[in-house]
Amino acid sequence: MCAITAANRGRSVVVLEGSNRIGKKILMSGGGRCNFTNLHTDPSYFLSSNPHFCKSALSRYTQWDFIALVEKHAIAYHEKALGQLFCDNSSKDIVAMLASECQTAGVEILTQVDNIVCQQDDGYGVTCNQGAFKAESLVIASGGLSIPKMGASDFGYRLAQQFGLRVLDHRAGLVPFTLTGALHDLSTRLSGVSCRATVSAANTTFTEDILFTHRGLSGPAILQISSYWQPGDEISIDLLPGEDAAALLLDAKRTHARSLLRSWLVERLPKALVLELQSLLWEEAADQALADFSDARLSTIGHNLNAWSIKPAATEGYRTAEVTLGGVDTDALSSRTMECRTHSGLYFIGEVVDVTGHLGGFNFQWAWSSGWAAGQAV
Repeated sequence: MCAITAANRGRSVVVLEGSNRIGKKILMSGGGRCNFTNLHTDPSYFLSSNPHFCKSALSRYTQWDFIALVEKHAIAYHEKALGQLFCDNSSKDIVAMLASECQTAGVEILTQVDNIVCQQDDGYGVTCNQGAFKAESLVIASGGLSIPKMGASDFGYRLAQQFGLRVLDHRAGLVPFTLTGALHDLSTRLSGVSCRATVSAANTTFTEDILFTHRGLSGPAILQISSYWQPGDEISIDLLPGEDAAALLLDAKRTHARSLLRSWLVERLPKALVLELQSLLWEEAADQALADFSDARLSTIGHNLNAWSIKPAATEGYRTAEVTLGGVDTDALSSRTMECRTHSGLYFIGEVVDVTGHLGGFNFQWAWSSGWAAGQAV
């Protein structure tokens, strides 16, 4: 995006790509259909040490601008949920679109680039296995540490430090949790089971699906809350979001007096999950009718259904994380141009910067917006 924008302004641009082909992360995203932006993109959907930093770029190159580019190339797309836009056919369409725009603008792209050394001397010099380059501007769009099998590395962080920029602590974001002990055994037994839930941590909540896995917990709500969770903290899971479970159970006691609690609950939650909850919360009364439960006992069970407290052991880490939290300190950069304040002509864009979006196309939009902002300035 930066290269296209700069080249369309008459700049001579070369892209140095470490992989053997462009757009690998685009190709694998969204189950191969690329969740390329979100209709509801807004600064409130981004995490950063400076929550105001992303506002300028996002307001000047919006989701509507990228959608217009997609429509210009006649790429069919649809809204899946919560404003998430996906290609109808394949994420290859987005890569082909960007490649076509690069070609039209006259951008040169070199792949399988390695052994990169950068230095500042009357502009910027870059040497690598593909040769030596000299330029007025150097843009770093190397991403974070997420999904190392796709070629992720700490190159961008090391380069920032080489030029004296502060790099904030980074960790895996939008990532599944792992569990240990009895909770791990439970999640293994429930592997593949999913349900809608509200997950809370650090005064933040998300209501979407959760998924039990053989390692722990995943699903959209879990991935979202992982970006706010800190090691050692508990998360709270409301299995009946938007409902007062205690009140529902007390009402069920009156209207379904001779029913078993599990029979009533399987109409609202997956049967396998209900059986596991029964063993945790009312095992000794498994064959007891609702009418035989005390009101206090039902209220306690209801509270646990609305606030199941779980302490994750850890996350699955960068191996499966969709993004990297933290990165190049935004205090070192201009929010309008993404240029380094202390090194004229040096820019950092995308995931390498301390700006991280929620799940649902927001991180792609940050890539497009920050790339466009730098491309307007280089």
